[in-house]
Amino acid sequence: MAGRKWGGVYVIAGPTASGKSGLALALAERVGGVVINADSMQLYRGVERLTDQPDQETRARVPHRLYGVLEPSESCSAGRWRGLALAEIEAALATGHAPIVVGGSGLYLQALMEGLAPIPDIPPAVRTAVRRRHAELGSQAFHAELAVNDAAAAANIRASDSQRMTRAAEVLEATGRSLTEWQRAPADGPPQGLAFRVILLMPPRAALYAAIDARFDRMVADGALDEARALAARGLAPDLPVMKALGVAELAAAGGEVEIAAAITRAKTATRNYAKRQITWFKGQMVADITFSTQFSESIKDKILSKIL
Repeated sequence: MAGRKWGGVYVIAGPTASGKSGLALALAERVGGVVINADSMQLYRGVERLTDQPDQETRARVPHRLYGVLEPSESCSAGRWRGLALAEIEAALATGHAPIVVGGSGLYLQALMEGLAPIPDIPPAVRTAVRRRHAELGSQAFHAELAVNDAAAAANIRASDSQRMTRAAEVLEATGRSLTEWQRAPADGPPQGLAFRVILLMPPRAALYAAIDARFDRMVADGALDEARALAARGLAPDLPVMKALGVAELAAAGGEVEIAAAITRAKTATRNYAKRQITWFKGQMVADITFSTQFSESIKDKILSKIL
C-alpha cells in the first residue's frame, strides 16, 4: 500500500449508482483511508440492503464509519450529520488515516464544506405539533398552507416532500422568521484547518440508469423486500426520513409476484428520477477539483486513482 500523498479530506460525490462506494474503497486501500458515509439513508439500521450499505466483507477491508448508526425512528439533519462527520474526520487524521467522505446527499456535503446557516434548534413540542398538523391536513393542503405563510419556501419545495415542508413550517413557527431568511444569513463557514479535495463521478445517463436497474435487482435478491416489510411492520411515522428511502414505499405493500414485479419497476423509476435530480444539483451546486464522466469500475481503477493521487 502506498503512503498517503495528501493531508486533507477527500470528498467523493455523484449520483446514486455512479460507483462512489467502489472508488472510496479503492482509494482507501491505496492511501490508508477511512471511509465516512455522506448518504442520508445509509445512516440507518435495518435498511442495509435497501440502501445498499457496504457489506461486512467490504468493511473488513478498510474502516467504514457512519453506516447504520441511527435507529429508523430517529431523524437526522444536515447539521447533526456534519457534527458526526467532523468528529470522524478528526479521529481519522489523529490516527494518521486519510478521511474519505463519500455520498450523494449534496446538502450534507455542502454543509460539511461550507457551513450552515445559524438556524436555532427547534423545540420538540413545536416539531411534534407541526408533524401532527401535516398528518391531519395531508401533503397538498399542508403545502397550500405553507405557501400562504412562507411563499418563498413553498415555491422551492414539492408537495410530496413532507420532510422539507415540515422543516420550513417548524422553523417559521419556532423563530418567527422564514427558513429562506435563515438560509440567506451568513453561514458559520468552513471548518477551520481542513482542506477538501472533491472528486465528482458523473457517468452518462444511459449507463447510470442501467446500473440503477441492475443494482436494484441485486438488492432485492439480497433481501431488500424483507427489509421493507419489516420496516413497515414497525408502524413508524410516515414522515420519518427512513420511510422515504427509495424502494421502501414500493416494496413494503407488495404481495404476490405480479405486485412485487410492478413495485420493483416503480422503485427503479423513482431511483432514476432521484438520480436525475442529483445530476442537476451537482452540476449547479458542486465545484469539483476532478470530474470523471464515467462510472467507476475495477477495470479503470488504476487510471482514475492515478489522476486523483
